[in-house]
Amino acid sequence: MTRVLITGGAGYVGSVSASAFIEAGHDVVVLDDLTTGHRAAVPAGAVLHQGTYVDGDALARLLETEQIEAILHCAARSLVGESIREPARYFGENVAGGVALLDAARAAGVERVVFSSTAAVYGVPESTPIPEEAPLRPINPYGETKRAFESALAWYGRAYGMRSVSLRYFNVAGATEALGEDHQPETHLIPNVLRAADGGPELTVFGDDYPTPDGTCIRDYIHVSDLAQAHLLALAATAPDDSRTGEPLVCNLGNGGGFSVREVLSAAEAVTGRTVPFTVGGRRAGDPPVLVARSSRAAQILGWQPAQPSLEEMVGSAWDWRRAHPGGYGE
Repeated sequence: MTRVLITGGAGYVGSVSASAFIEAGHDVVVLDDLTTGHRAAVPAGAVLHQGTYVDGDALARLLETEQIEAILHCAARSLVGESIREPARYFGENVAGGVALLDAARAAGVERVVFSSTAAVYGVPESTPIPEEAPLRPINPYGETKRAFESALAWYGRAYGMRSVSLRYFNVAGATEALGEDHQPETHLIPNVLRAADGGPELTVFGDDYPTPDGTCIRDYIHVSDLAQAHLLALAATAPDDSRTGEPLVCNLGNGGGFSVREVLSAAEAVTGRTVPFTVGGRRAGDPPVLVARSSRAAQILGWQPAQPSLEEMVGSAWDWRRAHPGGYGE
Protein backbone atom coordinates (compact mmCIF):
# COMPACT_ATOMS: atom_id res chain seq x y z
CA MET A 1 0.00 0.00 0.00
CA THR A 2 0.98 3.62 -0.40
CA ARG A 3 1.71 6.42 2.05
CA VAL A 4 -0.29 9.36 0.68
CA LEU A 5 -0.36 13.04 1.53
CA ILE A 6 -3.81 14.58 0.99
CA THR A 7 -3.76 18.34 0.77
CA GLY A 8 -7.08 19.80 1.88
CA GLY A 9 -7.85 16.53 3.65
CA ALA A 10 -9.99 18.28 6.27
CA GLY A 11 -12.33 19.64 3.62
CA TYR A 12 -15.45 18.11 2.07
CA VAL A 13 -13.88 16.22 -0.84
CA GLY A 14 -10.53 15.66 0.87
CA SER A 15 -11.96 14.14 4.05
CA VAL A 16 -14.21 11.66 2.23
CA SER A 17 -11.26 10.70 0.04
CA ALA A 18 -9.01 10.31 3.08
CA SER A 19 -11.56 7.97 4.65
CA ALA A 20 -11.78 5.91 1.44
CA PHE A 21 -8.00 5.70 1.17
CA ILE A 22 -7.70 4.46 4.77
CA GLU A 23 -10.45 1.90 4.17
CA ALA A 24 -8.52 0.70 1.10
CA GLY A 25 -5.43 0.11 3.28
CA HIS A 26 -3.35 3.19 2.45
CA ASP A 27 -1.52 5.27 5.05
CA VAL A 28 -2.88 8.83 4.99
CA VAL A 29 -1.28 12.08 6.07
CA VAL A 30 -3.48 15.19 5.85
CA LEU A 31 -2.15 18.70 5.28
CA ASP A 32 -4.76 21.42 5.85
CA ASP A 33 -4.61 24.97 7.17
CA LEU A 34 -8.16 24.54 8.59
CA THR A 35 -9.36 27.90 7.25
CA THR A 36 -12.21 26.18 5.41
CA GLY A 37 -11.64 22.57 6.50
CA HIS A 38 -12.67 21.05 9.82
CA ARG A 39 -10.45 19.23 12.31
CA ALA A 40 -13.43 17.01 13.15
CA ALA A 41 -13.68 15.91 9.51
CA VAL A 42 -10.22 14.31 9.47
CA PRO A 43 -10.96 10.58 9.72
CA ALA A 44 -9.56 8.37 12.44
CA GLY A 45 -6.32 6.80 11.30
CA ALA A 46 -5.09 9.85 9.39
CA VAL A 47 -2.22 12.00 10.64
CA LEU A 48 -3.10 15.72 10.54
CA HIS A 49 -0.54 18.45 9.97
CA GLN A 50 -1.95 21.96 10.18
CA GLY A 51 -0.20 24.01 7.52
CA THR A 52 -0.20 25.03 3.88
CA TYR A 53 1.18 23.53 0.70
CA VAL A 54 2.14 27.06 -0.38
CA ASP A 55 5.18 26.89 1.94
CA GLY A 56 7.39 24.75 -0.28
CA ASP A 57 10.31 24.37 2.14
CA ALA A 58 8.09 23.24 5.01
CA LEU A 59 6.23 20.90 2.66
CA ALA A 60 9.45 19.32 1.42
CA ARG A 61 10.45 18.61 5.03
CA LEU A 62 7.03 17.13 5.74
CA LEU A 63 7.19 14.88 2.68
CA GLU A 64 10.57 13.55 3.77
CA THR A 65 9.72 13.19 7.46
CA GLU A 66 6.45 11.38 6.76
CA GLN A 67 8.05 9.30 3.98
CA ILE A 68 5.29 10.27 1.54
CA GLU A 69 5.11 8.26 -1.71
CA ALA A 70 2.23 10.02 -3.48
CA ILE A 71 0.12 13.18 -3.24
CA LEU A 72 -3.61 13.72 -3.69
CA HIS A 73 -3.94 17.47 -4.21
CA CYS A 74 -7.44 18.61 -3.18
CA ALA A 75 -6.57 21.94 -1.54
CA ALA A 76 -7.31 25.13 -3.48
CA ARG A 77 -9.21 28.39 -3.37
CA SER A 78 -12.45 27.46 -5.09
CA LEU A 79 -15.08 30.23 -5.06
CA VAL A 80 -15.77 31.67 -8.50
CA GLY A 81 -17.06 35.02 -7.27
CA GLU A 82 -14.17 35.47 -4.86
CA SER A 83 -11.71 34.63 -7.63
CA ILE A 84 -13.10 37.47 -9.74
CA ARG A 85 -12.77 39.92 -6.83
CA GLU A 86 -9.37 38.63 -5.65
CA PRO A 87 -7.47 37.11 -8.59
CA ALA A 88 -4.12 37.77 -6.88
CA ARG A 89 -5.07 35.45 -4.04
CA TYR A 90 -6.13 32.72 -6.46
CA PHE A 91 -3.06 32.88 -8.66
CA GLY A 92 -0.86 33.13 -5.57
CA GLU A 93 -2.27 30.03 -3.88
CA ASN A 94 -3.57 27.84 -6.70
CA VAL A 95 -0.77 28.48 -9.21
CA ALA A 96 2.32 29.76 -7.39
CA GLY A 97 1.48 27.56 -4.40
CA GLY A 98 0.83 24.62 -6.69
CA VAL A 99 4.25 25.02 -8.31
CA ALA A 100 5.78 25.19 -4.81
CA LEU A 101 4.07 21.86 -4.11
CA LEU A 102 5.52 20.30 -7.26
CA ASP A 103 9.01 21.58 -6.43
CA ALA A 104 8.72 20.22 -2.89
CA ALA A 105 7.65 16.86 -4.33
CA ARG A 106 10.67 16.84 -6.64
CA ALA A 107 13.00 17.70 -3.76
CA ALA A 108 11.57 14.85 -1.68
CA GLY A 109 11.56 12.35 -4.54
CA VAL A 110 7.75 12.10 -4.70
CA GLU A 111 6.83 11.36 -8.31
CA ARG A 112 3.12 10.45 -8.08
CA VAL A 113 0.39 13.16 -8.05
CA VAL A 114 -3.38 12.95 -8.38
CA PHE A 115 -4.94 16.36 -8.97
CA SER A 116 -8.57 16.98 -8.08
CA SER A 117 -9.23 19.53 -10.79
CA THR A 118 -12.43 21.04 -12.23
CA ALA A 119 -14.46 21.07 -15.43
CA ALA A 120 -14.44 24.88 -15.07
CA VAL A 121 -11.29 24.72 -17.21
CA TYR A 122 -13.58 24.34 -20.24
CA GLY A 123 -15.45 27.61 -19.72
CA VAL A 124 -18.53 27.83 -21.94
CA PRO A 125 -18.32 24.69 -24.11
CA GLU A 126 -19.21 24.49 -27.77
CA SER A 127 -21.18 21.30 -27.13
CA THR A 128 -22.06 18.85 -24.38
CA PRO A 129 -21.27 16.27 -23.08
CA ILE A 130 -17.80 17.82 -22.95
CA PRO A 131 -14.87 15.60 -24.03
CA GLU A 132 -11.38 16.00 -22.63
CA GLU A 133 -10.22 17.25 -26.05
CA ALA A 134 -12.51 20.30 -25.88
CA PRO A 135 -10.72 23.69 -25.87
CA LEU A 136 -9.73 24.98 -22.42
CA ARG A 137 -11.22 28.47 -22.20
CA PRO A 138 -11.94 29.33 -18.55
CA ILE A 139 -14.18 32.34 -17.96
CA ASN A 140 -13.03 33.15 -14.42
CA PRO A 141 -9.75 33.21 -12.46
CA TYR A 142 -10.68 30.07 -10.53
CA GLY A 143 -10.93 27.99 -13.71
CA GLU A 144 -7.85 29.66 -15.16
CA THR A 145 -5.74 28.79 -12.10
CA LYS A 146 -6.80 25.15 -12.31
CA ARG A 147 -5.93 25.10 -16.02
CA ALA A 148 -2.54 26.64 -15.27
CA PHE A 149 -1.72 24.05 -12.59
CA GLU A 150 -2.79 21.20 -14.87
CA SER A 151 -0.38 22.56 -17.47
CA ALA A 152 2.47 22.83 -14.96
CA LEU A 153 1.79 19.29 -13.76
CA ALA A 154 1.92 17.96 -17.32
CA TRP A 155 5.20 19.72 -18.11
CA TYR A 156 6.76 18.54 -14.84
CA GLY A 157 5.81 15.04 -15.88
CA ARG A 158 7.47 15.33 -19.27
CA ALA A 159 10.61 17.00 -17.90
CA TYR A 160 11.07 15.28 -14.54
CA GLY A 161 9.18 11.99 -14.82
CA MET A 162 6.35 12.98 -12.48
CA ARG A 163 3.40 10.64 -13.03
CA SER A 164 -0.01 12.27 -12.72
CA VAL A 165 -3.75 12.05 -13.22
CA SER A 166 -5.95 15.16 -13.32
CA LEU A 167 -9.66 14.61 -12.73
CA ARG A 168 -12.11 17.21 -14.06
CA TYR A 169 -15.66 17.37 -12.72
CA PHE A 170 -18.43 19.91 -12.15
CA ASN A 171 -20.49 19.51 -8.97
CA VAL A 172 -19.95 17.17 -6.04
CA ALA A 173 -22.86 16.27 -3.77
CA GLY A 174 -24.01 13.84 -1.13
CA ALA A 175 -22.39 12.60 2.05
CA THR A 176 -21.26 9.51 3.88
CA GLU A 177 -22.69 8.60 7.26
CA ALA A 178 -19.83 10.39 9.04
CA LEU A 179 -18.74 13.10 6.60
CA GLY A 180 -20.66 15.80 4.76
CA GLU A 181 -20.64 19.30 3.34
CA ASP A 182 -20.19 22.20 5.78
CA HIS A 183 -19.09 25.40 4.05
CA GLN A 184 -19.25 29.02 5.16
CA PRO A 185 -20.44 30.61 2.97
CA GLU A 186 -22.29 27.83 1.17
CA THR A 187 -22.43 28.38 -2.59
CA HIS A 188 -23.53 24.92 -3.80
CA LEU A 189 -27.09 24.30 -4.94
CA ILE A 190 -28.01 21.08 -3.13
CA PRO A 191 -27.02 22.15 0.42
CA ASN A 192 -28.73 25.50 -0.14
CA VAL A 193 -31.88 23.72 -1.35
CA LEU A 194 -31.84 21.54 1.76
CA ARG A 195 -31.24 24.56 3.97
CA ALA A 196 -34.31 26.23 2.43
CA ALA A 197 -36.34 23.08 3.04
CA ASP A 198 -35.14 23.09 6.64
CA GLY A 199 -36.42 26.59 7.38
CA GLY A 200 -33.46 28.55 6.05
CA PRO A 201 -33.40 31.40 3.53
CA GLU A 202 -35.58 31.14 0.45
CA LEU A 203 -33.73 29.84 -2.59
CA THR A 204 -33.28 31.93 -5.73
CA VAL A 205 -33.44 30.08 -9.05
CA PHE A 206 -31.41 32.05 -11.55
CA GLY A 207 -33.48 31.90 -14.72
CA ASP A 208 -36.28 29.60 -15.89
CA ASP A 209 -36.25 30.47 -19.60
CA TYR A 210 -33.28 28.42 -20.80
CA PRO A 211 -33.60 26.11 -23.83
CA THR A 212 -33.89 23.02 -21.61
CA PRO A 213 -36.90 20.74 -21.02
CA ASP A 214 -38.05 22.64 -17.91
CA GLY A 215 -36.39 26.00 -18.57
CA THR A 216 -33.75 25.75 -15.82
CA CYS A 217 -30.04 25.07 -16.18
CA ILE A 218 -28.80 21.48 -16.33
CA ARG A 219 -25.64 20.62 -14.42
CA ASP A 220 -23.53 17.51 -13.87
CA TYR A 221 -23.32 16.04 -10.35
CA ILE A 222 -21.31 13.17 -8.88
CA HIS A 223 -21.57 11.68 -5.42
CA VAL A 224 -18.65 12.59 -3.17
CA SER A 225 -18.03 8.89 -2.47
CA ASP A 226 -17.82 8.20 -6.21
CA LEU A 227 -15.23 11.00 -6.49
CA ALA A 228 -13.24 9.39 -3.68
CA GLN A 229 -13.24 6.11 -5.61
CA ALA A 230 -12.02 7.94 -8.72
CA HIS A 231 -9.16 9.35 -6.64
CA LEU A 232 -8.28 5.82 -5.53
CA LEU A 233 -8.29 4.49 -9.09
CA ALA A 234 -6.20 7.44 -10.25
CA LEU A 235 -3.66 6.78 -7.51
CA ALA A 236 -3.28 3.20 -8.72
CA ALA A 237 -2.67 4.48 -12.26
CA THR A 238 0.31 6.56 -11.09
CA ALA A 239 2.27 3.47 -9.98
CA PRO A 240 5.80 3.49 -11.44
CA ASP A 241 5.16 0.45 -13.64
CA ASP A 242 1.70 1.49 -14.85
CA SER A 243 1.62 2.32 -18.56
CA ARG A 244 -1.48 4.50 -18.20
CA THR A 245 0.55 7.41 -16.83
CA GLY A 246 3.60 7.18 -19.03
CA GLU A 247 2.17 10.51 -20.21
CA PRO A 248 0.11 12.81 -17.93
CA LEU A 249 -3.48 11.54 -17.89
CA VAL A 250 -6.61 13.74 -17.81
CA CYS A 251 -10.09 12.29 -17.23
CA ASN A 252 -13.54 13.84 -16.89
CA LEU A 253 -15.96 12.56 -14.28
CA GLY A 254 -19.74 12.83 -14.57
CA ASN A 255 -23.01 10.96 -14.19
CA GLY A 256 -23.88 10.92 -17.88
CA GLY A 257 -26.78 13.32 -18.29
CA GLY A 258 -26.94 15.96 -15.60
CA PHE A 259 -29.94 17.31 -13.71
CA SER A 260 -31.88 20.55 -13.96
CA VAL A 261 -32.42 22.95 -11.06
CA ARG A 262 -36.11 22.02 -10.99
CA GLU A 263 -35.18 18.34 -10.84
CA VAL A 264 -32.98 19.07 -7.81
CA LEU A 265 -35.89 20.91 -6.17
CA SER A 266 -38.27 18.02 -6.86
CA ALA A 267 -35.80 15.46 -5.52
CA ALA A 268 -35.28 17.51 -2.36
CA GLU A 269 -39.01 17.78 -1.77
CA ALA A 270 -39.43 14.03 -2.26
CA VAL A 271 -36.55 13.22 0.10
CA THR A 272 -37.46 15.68 2.84
CA GLY A 273 -41.22 15.57 2.54
CA ARG A 274 -41.17 19.36 2.66
CA THR A 275 -41.79 22.19 0.24
CA VAL A 276 -38.69 24.09 -0.84
CA PRO A 277 -39.49 27.82 -0.93
CA PHE A 278 -37.93 29.57 -3.91
CA THR A 279 -38.26 32.55 -6.21
CA VAL A 280 -37.17 32.88 -9.81
CA GLY A 281 -34.61 35.56 -10.52
CA GLY A 282 -32.86 36.66 -13.67
CA ARG A 283 -30.18 34.70 -15.43
CA ARG A 284 -26.62 35.01 -14.15
CA ALA A 285 -24.09 36.25 -16.66
CA GLY A 286 -22.05 33.43 -18.17
CA ASP A 287 -24.39 30.59 -17.13
CA PRO A 288 -24.66 28.13 -20.07
CA PRO A 289 -27.92 26.15 -20.38
CA VAL A 290 -26.18 22.76 -20.04
CA LEU A 291 -22.86 21.69 -18.51
CA VAL A 292 -22.25 17.95 -18.58
CA ALA A 293 -18.91 16.15 -18.84
CA ARG A 294 -18.32 13.04 -20.96
CA SER A 295 -16.72 10.45 -18.68
CA SER A 296 -16.11 7.56 -21.08
CA ARG A 297 -12.32 7.94 -20.79
CA ALA A 298 -12.48 7.46 -17.01
CA ALA A 299 -14.53 4.32 -17.59
CA GLN A 300 -12.19 2.94 -20.24
CA ILE A 301 -8.83 3.82 -18.70
CA LEU A 302 -9.46 3.95 -14.96
CA GLY A 303 -12.39 1.56 -14.77
CA TRP A 304 -14.47 4.21 -13.02
CA GLN A 305 -18.26 4.19 -13.00
CA PRO A 306 -20.44 6.16 -10.57
CA ALA A 307 -21.93 3.76 -8.03
CA GLN A 308 -24.46 6.32 -6.76
CA PRO A 309 -25.50 8.24 -9.88
CA SER A 310 -29.09 9.10 -8.98
CA LEU A 311 -30.13 12.49 -7.70
CA GLU A 312 -32.17 10.83 -4.96
CA GLU A 313 -29.05 9.08 -3.61
CA MET A 314 -27.04 12.29 -3.57
CA VAL A 315 -29.76 14.50 -2.10
CA GLY A 316 -30.88 11.79 0.30
CA SER A 317 -27.44 11.18 1.77
CA ALA A 318 -26.84 14.94 2.10
CA TRP A 319 -30.18 15.30 3.92
CA ASP A 320 -29.41 12.39 6.26
CA TRP A 321 -26.05 13.97 7.15
CA ARG A 322 -27.64 17.38 7.72
CA ARG A 323 -30.28 15.92 10.05
CA ALA A 324 -27.61 14.00 11.99
CA HIS A 325 -25.34 17.06 12.15
CA PRO A 326 -27.63 20.11 12.42
CA GLY A 327 -24.69 22.30 13.43
CA GLY A 328 -22.34 20.89 10.82
CA TYR A 329 -19.03 20.01 12.44
CA GLY A 330 -19.75 22.49 15.24
CA GLU A 331 -16.46 24.33 14.90
